Amino acid sequence: MMKKIALFLHQPKCSVQSGNGIMKALSSHYSFKIFTRHEVERDFFDDVDCIAVPGGIGDASSFDYLFSENGAAVKQFVNNGGKYLGICMGAYWAEHFYLDLLKDIRAEQYITRPGADTRRPHAKNQQVVWKGKEENMFFYDGCALVGPGIDSAKIWSLYPNGDPMALIQDNVGIIGCHPESQPHWYESYSWMQGKYHNSDHHKLLLDFVDELVYK
Repeated sequence: MMKKIALFLHQPKCSVQSGNGIMKALSSHYSFKIFTRHEVERDFFDDVDCIAVPGGIGDASSFDYLFSENGAAVKQFVNNGGKYLGICMGAYWAEHFYLDLLKDIRAEQYITRPGADTRRPHAKNQQVVWKGKEENMFFYDGCALVGPGIDSAKIWSLYPNGDPMALIQDNVGIIGCHPESQPHWYESYSWMQGKYHNSDHHKLLLDFVDELVYK
């Protein structure tokens, strides 16, 4: 039986575009159920193995609005051993100001970090190293992961300045870039056309989630 992921969606804060990419990348191994900002039934997460929060456009006030009903249930699910996958915005919201799922790890804008190779948040094909191999991955103001807690995490990917871009700490997996990206993301920007990864990054995301969920 497939493991099941509860995917949070609220366009555009946690976007349908990113959510669709996650489902496309993982649907060969996982089934999905969707939840939104509205309160879920008490047993909603009982048959779920992982909660996924995708990328989008948001801030602290957005978080308070979107998770006022279900934030406590998400935290309880993870604290009880359930898995959490956060990509871009979902990674930012895993840190202590929000869902507070990480231990001594902060999610900070990569573009503000010392030695960052870009200072602009717009979409780009960001150079990273993923498990020792150089990749260029879709980036839109993604986070770097910093703090003493990274010593207790398994680091999957690094930015050029050495900051972790993707890691798993206990039952929480977070990624700053967008391995779930699809062809039309690239076609939306003239400088990105022709640079799609031909679904190779979907395989990277699947490997990441398999380790998160099955370990």
